[in-house]
Amino acid sequence: MTDTLASSARRLRLDDVCRAMEQLAPTRLAQEWDNVGLLAGDRSASVRRVLLCIDLTLAVVQEAIDRDVQLVAAYHPPLFKPISRLTVPSPDTDEAVFRCIASGIGIYSTHTALDAADGGTNDCMARLCGITDTQPLEFTGGRTDGDCKVVVFVPAADIDKVADAMFAAGAGWIGDYEKCSFRIPGTGTFRGGASTTPTVGEAGRFETVEEIRLEAVTRRNSLPAVIEALRQTHSYEEPAFDIYPLSAVPERGIGRCGHLPAPTPLSSLARKLKNLIAAPGTQFVGDAKRNVSRAVICVGAAGSLPFAMSLNEDDVIITGEMRHHDALTVIRRGCSAITLGHWASEHPALELFSTNLSMLLPTMEILISEVDRDPFSPI
Repeated sequence: MTDTLASSARRLRLDDVCRAMEQLAPTRLAQEWDNVGLLAGDRSASVRRVLLCIDLTLAVVQEAIDRDVQLVAAYHPPLFKPISRLTVPSPDTDEAVFRCIASGIGIYSTHTALDAADGGTNDCMARLCGITDTQPLEFTGGRTDGDCKVVVFVPAADIDKVADAMFAAGAGWIGDYEKCSFRIPGTGTFRGGASTTPTVGEAGRFETVEEIRLEAVTRRNSLPAVIEALRQTHSYEEPAFDIYPLSAVPERGIGRCGHLPAPTPLSSLARKLKNLIAAPGTQFVGDAKRNVSRAVICVGAAGSLPFAMSLNEDDVIITGEMRHHDALTVIRRGCSAITLGHWASEHPALELFSTNLSMLLPTMEILISEVDRDPFSPI
């Protein structure tokens, strides 16, 4: 399948849409505590229309039903913790989830995967600020599918036999390369007990033997077969081996940091963003007349993330919401902050996400919810 996932003349399935979502907001980039991806739905079901929203409220569910939508892509996951029941009526999000399932509507969530992705929520805010070159505030290792490295110590005469057996069992794949390994010569030592029958030397005597350290990356689901293969082909009664879990290579991360096109008074930047995204609850922390030149962006709730950076009077934190004591920290650090409202800071990304999703699925109708609303209203 090409980059244009709708290039095939066959009907689009939910699984096709999920793959497009994965391209735009890779789930491996999400925070470990998050719940992203397909939360409910039949991957083989036909999908003609997708509805984008920030929050899956009952009003959004009814809109999805009225507009004949087959999938709702809700930025915030309506299923976050393990649930024991789905009931109606309910004061929690399980009622909205139940009504979607009962109506045959799938639910997908992007959340922190979209926060970290190129072209996601934080990049969208950076564009509104006029910033073109950014770096994440915090790189994430991402979610790994469970790769590990198996290290085994093998006599030189057995090295090819053991390595080939491990490769055949699934070890040694790195990308499109197969039979990948690393080998280091060294000296092994041991003294077997009275009941042992060592391949080299005698039981009860301290022995040294020239060995090769053999390393190979292994998928976790192949690990039992790889270990069994090395045991079967290794000449030792008790072969020594280690298993090391591997982390994914950091590629993107949460938040963005970059320089504004020109130094700008804090109040002017706050007013500009307020008008661009229609955020009536916009507030700022700091001297209104102070020029700021670098933006530290974390849409939604910034939390402690921006404070891990070295901040000075030229920096402005741009976020959705900030705790009172964090605002005091901003003042103590001598920097500035702009809060746009949690929902208001995230919602602009839906338009860009819709455009990008349409490029991957040109025959799919992508809608943005008309009833999704900021829960806070200005006076």
